[in-house]
Amino acid sequence: MMLDLLFVNKMGIWGFVLILVIVLLLFGGKKIPEMMKGLGKGVKEFKDASNENEPNNSSADEVEKK
Repeated sequence: MMLDLLFVNKMGIWGFVLILVIVLLLFGGKKIPEMMKGLGKGVKEFKDASNENEPNNSSADEVEKK
């Protein structure tokens, strides 16, 4: 449903190529790897933080056994 709103499914290969060219022109070839590295670190930190907030299944099993 969200893809319909963004027109991603109707864009085609040339739309993606056009977006890639625009990004290269705006940021340059040297900045893009740095941005992707930062994005990767951000995703990793998000996953680590979300894993910390999940309750432990082992402690829930211990409570049920008692």
